[in-house]
Amino acid sequence: MKKRILIVNKFYYRRGGDCVYVLNLESLLKSRGHDVAVYAMDYPDNLPSQWSGHFPEEVDFGKDKVKGVSRIFGYGDIKDSFARMLKDFRPDVVHLNNIHSYLSPVLARMASEFGARVVWTLHDYKLVCPSYSCLYKGSVCEECFDNPLAVIKKRCMKDSLTASVLAYAEAKAWDKERLSEWTDVFLCPSRFMSLKMEEGGFPPAKLYQLYNFISPEMIAHYSSRKVNVERQDYYCYVGRLSVEKGVRTLLKVASKLPYELRVAGTGPLEEELRKEFSAFDNIKFLGHRTLEEIQELFSNARFSAVPSEWYENNPFSVIESLCGGTPFIGADIGGIPELANRKNGMIFTSGDAKSLQFAIEEAWKHQWDYAEIQQNALKKFSPEQHYTALDKIYNG
Repeated sequence: MKKRILIVNKFYYRRGGDCVYVLNLESLLKSRGHDVAVYAMDYPDNLPSQWSGHFPEEVDFGKDKVKGVSRIFGYGDIKDSFARMLKDFRPDVVHLNNIHSYLSPVLARMASEFGARVVWTLHDYKLVCPSYSCLYKGSVCEECFDNPLAVIKKRCMKDSLTASVLAYAEAKAWDKERLSEWTDVFLCPSRFMSLKMEEGGFPPAKLYQLYNFISPEMIAHYSSRKVNVERQDYYCYVGRLSVEKGVRTLLKVASKLPYELRVAGTGPLEEELRKEFSAFDNIKFLGHRTLEEIQELFSNARFSAVPSEWYENNPFSVIESLCGGTPFIGADIGGIPELANRKNGMIFTSGDAKSLQFAIEEAWKHQWDYAEIQQNALKKFSPEQHYTALDKIYNG
């Protein structure tokens, strides 16, 4: 019998990797005949939904801190809103994604008490790192794995004592014992994530490693056309323009090389980076691009670059690149290395400009088998493979 599945995420539009996964998951489950609903925060950019009347109000931490803090700890309208959602949709499975801050981990407790099977896909390190990223002033940090008070000592949240105290209080309110009690399975999109969750004290028996996948629509797109083997003379970066993504390191290296780099994406560093590198003719800033435009960008590039300087989990930028038949060069950090082999990419030292430059130069002159890269990726990250695993998890 097909399950009734409630997918939960902060936002319901293509905003980041978590949202991409949610949209792909919704499409996949519906294509398999499940009754599916999505629960998210009310937000102007959300896609249309018959369930939007059940969404909790938008929270703006900059305008209403009291309301924001209440939401974090499960107070205010969030419980009434989710209770109505559970009552009216009556899910067999509640599949959580990113729910901290704009929603609340109280949803895990409520779903468990309702009697639904609770599955939680982990898109970041919030459950072991109160500041999400396992970073302190640009360097990897795992001190909170053993001592969450470190977030206050180091002021990890926005370099603010107040924000860091709040992050600590949130971690204590929703600790690993409570979350493990309410959650049946934590889905880890990389082996690296699974390892870090175990190191952070979560029970190994509840951790299940399952890579992200691409949408059925993207499978159809790539499968319907021949792989482009005549690549254009550029490589690309697709992603958020922010410090932890290592994009500044990439641009500094790119500015010294003769090859054209095309940068797709927006973020807090966009204006600053455009000003700093506008004089270099070989660096092209493309800004926001639609999914179709990104597919074309990957399909024509010699390779893509993933220069992250934080614990990437299972980046869609790599998966979508490979499914387009495009190899990648990636930093040796987080879950990135486990996606590479000698045939589809090269790994370099994260944050090391010389290592990155060497990787770019080697990838540029390497003879890649684009068709084989795509064939292997479409199989590895297929919706079918993902669904087979999910179906077993949903059924316990």
